[in-house]
Amino acid sequence: MRKTLLAAAVAGNVGAAAAIGTDARVSVPMSLQDYLALHGPAPSAHVAYGAAPSQYGELFVPAGGGPFPLAVIIHGGCWTKEFGGISQMRNMAGALTQQGIAVWNIEYRRFDEAGGGYPGMYQDVASAMDRLRQLAPLHRLDLQRIVLVGHSAGGHLAQWAAARARLPHSSPLYVAQPLAVPVVISLGGLADLRNEERLIKTSCDRDMVQLTGTPSASRPDVFSDTSPAEMLPAGVRTVLIHGELDVIAPTRVGQDYARRAQAAGDAAEVIVLPGASHYDEVAASSRAWLIVGGQIRRALGLAPLH
Repeated sequence: MRKTLLAAAVAGNVGAAAAIGTDARVSVPMSLQDYLALHGPAPSAHVAYGAAPSQYGELFVPAGGGPFPLAVIIHGGCWTKEFGGISQMRNMAGALTQQGIAVWNIEYRRFDEAGGGYPGMYQDVASAMDRLRQLAPLHRLDLQRIVLVGHSAGGHLAQWAAARARLPHSSPLYVAQPLAVPVVISLGGLADLRNEERLIKTSCDRDMVQLTGTPSASRPDVFSDTSPAEMLPAGVRTVLIHGELDVIAPTRVGQDYARRAQAAGDAAEVIVLPGASHYDEVAASSRAWLIVGGQIRRALGLAPLH
């Protein structure tokens, strides 16, 4: 099974699957402390999309004339400000920028920030996504070549952002004509809020009300506009990548989501990073990056690196 999954990660280049699979095996999985120590270059621009301190994004623009393919990345950290997130994602952003890929690194109000949680956290992600229509002509971003990448809690938000067109009109989160993306890559994501409530509590110590808000007469089902699993089919291809040793979002989580997505008519696949933890998933310094970075390039229609 692992060989099959690794082969999928090579974007169809079956002949190279064995070699890349061997090179991509993590011998010493990253710890939380290793993750918190991740860093990368300063962004090309700091762009506010709102007045709150956490309502901004970091734009990384490669050298050259463009137009540049674009990776939108959303950090995790259990939906709380306690574990940082955006600065660690600069590690990935720097690696992608060196490959000629622009990066929009999104910050947002977590549940424990004023205005965060529901609906503010989701509205922040939506606003940051739609701000790209204004940023694209200024920074030579190619919005026809775009991929959404989210880690852990950010995987949930990335999958949600990719499915926004499915939001009910009655939801406070609904907007007309949200920016469309064809592919979302979830790195150890926790996107099925209803069925993974127990796991989210044990992995992140989050009470579901912190993520979904409370039911009301006009919104009796709090998962209908917060859980990507309830917004299927999203009309996007979802790549669910999990470290083999990820205990925060085990591979089973991605497999369960992929089955639901496929049953609804969406394309979905699961890839396992051999020997990797929950934190190798976002580290360009990890051997797992051979697979993760390859999947980002594949989603953007770029040839594999050799």
